[in-house]
Amino acid sequence: MLIDSHCHLDLLDLTKYNGDLHLALAVAAEQDVQHFLCPGVDLEHFPNILKLAQENKNIFASVALHPSEEVQYDLQEQELLKLADNPLVVAIGETGLDYYYASNEEEHVMQRKRFVTHIRVARELHKSLIIHSRSAPEDIVNILRAEHAEDIGGVMHCFVDDWQTAQQVLAMGFYISFSGIITFKNAADLREVAIQVPLNKMLLETDAPYLAPVPYRGKPNEPAYLRNTAEFMANLRGISYNELAEITTENFFSLFVG
Repeated sequence: MLIDSHCHLDLLDLTKYNGDLHLALAVAAEQDVQHFLCPGVDLEHFPNILKLAQENKNIFASVALHPSEEVQYDLQEQELLKLADNPLVVAIGETGLDYYYASNEEEHVMQRKRFVTHIRVARELHKSLIIHSRSAPEDIVNILRAEHAEDIGGVMHCFVDDWQTAQQVLAMGFYISFSGIITFKNAADLREVAIQVPLNKMLLETDAPYLAPVPYRGKPNEPAYLRNTAEFMANLRGISYNELAEITTENFFSLFVG
């Protein structure tokens, strides 16, 4: 069994499924993908994610304001606490830093402030973090250390940073999740990282509807395609698909449910 540890079910392109999410998930199940974590990226649409978790025992929810969302919005700790204090919410995220499109230091400051708020809520509620890191690995690591995020742990989702960054977050007890990016021709450096990450600290994800793996690259991604990433990773690590599926499934439940 596989678990898609990060998929935006509320954002999927369901055209070929006539708008039926359950049909898309049934197709995923045929590919051995049987559980899904749907992360929040804004507060406005979080009720839609929570409803999915309420109606489907194999869907888990998280809540956060993505670093690129509403950059000037001053997120209040009590606001996030209220939303996250729900047994169906298994994590706080996706949160973190994204400097790729953030053009000035004022935006960076706001993102860092928001990131700290998320970590403090996660610590108060004893829930894991789902970290988004883009073009900001040093600040990510420094803030995680300063806020003692090692006390709760979490996952670096859709990891694209270098081995040095991976070692630093692994030392804090974090898991590292890989997406279909590892199948891309230009991802040789990332594959070298994937070879070195301990299997007991690895998760898999689609990040659907984004980042479809080869041979679907350039098309809308969906949970069923996690099988392609898993088979690629198993071959990369020199283990069987079944072994990788079992390990990453155990990792997911250990982090988010256990």
